[in-house]
Amino acid sequence: MERRTIAPRPDWQRTVEDQGLIYPLTRYPDGSLRPYWDESAYYVFGLPEVEALEEVVEELHRMCLAAAGHIVAENRFADLGITDPRVARLVAEAWHRRAELPSLYGRFDLRYDGTGPAKLLEYNADTPTSLVEAASPQWFWMEERFPGADQWNSLHERLVDAWRKQAALLPPGSPLYFAHSSADELGEDLMTVAYLKETAEQAGLETDWISMEEIGWDRLSRRFVDLRLRFIRSVFKLYPWEWLTTDRFADHVLDTLDNGGGTGTTLWIEPAWKMLLSNKALLAILWELYPDHPNLLPAHLDGPRELTATGWVAKPLLGREGAGVTVHEPGTEPVLRDDPCCYQQLAPLPDFDGNRVVLGAWVVEDESAGLGIRESSGLVTDEYARFLPHVIL
Repeated sequence: MERRTIAPRPDWQRTVEDQGLIYPLTRYPDGSLRPYWDESAYYVFGLPEVEALEEVVEELHRMCLAAAGHIVAENRFADLGITDPRVARLVAEAWHRRAELPSLYGRFDLRYDGTGPAKLLEYNADTPTSLVEAASPQWFWMEERFPGADQWNSLHERLVDAWRKQAALLPPGSPLYFAHSSADELGEDLMTVAYLKETAEQAGLETDWISMEEIGWDRLSRRFVDLRLRFIRSVFKLYPWEWLTTDRFADHVLDTLDNGGGTGTTLWIEPAWKMLLSNKALLAILWELYPDHPNLLPAHLDGPRELTATGWVAKPLLGREGAGVTVHEPGTEPVLRDDPCCYQQLAPLPDFDGNRVVLGAWVVEDESAGLGIRESSGLVTDEYARFLPHVIL
């Protein structure tokens, strides 16, 4: 793994916008705009290195599924902050019937510097973003800048194939809706959903478009409907389950949930069991089940324990884009947060030319599918991170 600098292509911003990345710039607190898509540098990997990382990702995915099964079997929902018995029951039911429920993709965030084993920082298997830039613009960048080279990137083909294989699990006779929240001001959620809608259409599925705020509730039929009062039988949502199960329509979501076998009226994708994999408590449970695994970091739910000697990071169970994360250096007095957290060993992101880098390794269904790289200036990868392309040479 190596970072190399390169001159950006002329008119790069328009190029990546035409390829689906409508948010190539990030606005900073001082009002300035700086590149989010950053092709002034790129990362180089060797093929054996990528093949080894692919094996790590698929092993971590298998371990996470085993941990999800453990949570359900041992009724450890409270450790995830799931305290509503009805939600816990439906999540468990979704887990047991997962073969009947469409499930698409997820993203592992890994610490890796090219020398030691990759370490799992977290797993988002419910609403992962940075998909568009990983699947499309960086592939076209490689073809233009390094024709004949390769890239850890089979995202598009695997997504289309996943929709095609899982089409039989969708309710017949109605479109698959794609929904995001219109509260997203950057356009990232919008474009992620638009891209996934395109992959579903390429797989031959009938699709439609709706925002979460436009989904209506028909009191007479007790069903969710679109703006034309058509029943919504299935919907892919870029809207986290912890919101679906707590907002003002939560009771309707739970009452009408199609959890496999056509038992309800609305099938939501990702399915409810993905709540088990997008919660930071998973990190501590993995460490319990696989202590000293080379690709895991020590993590606990009840406090930093022995991590005071090495330093630790406190992560809210449901935080996103670094929100609420606190970093504690070695020797710091143990501090317990008021909000439920996972306390994970501090593993500073590797520094490449003053840039802190994290690997976002994608899984589609159960297979490794691609890589997206983000850089940040500090230890926490936040909303000001930059996306850099990569190539296998």
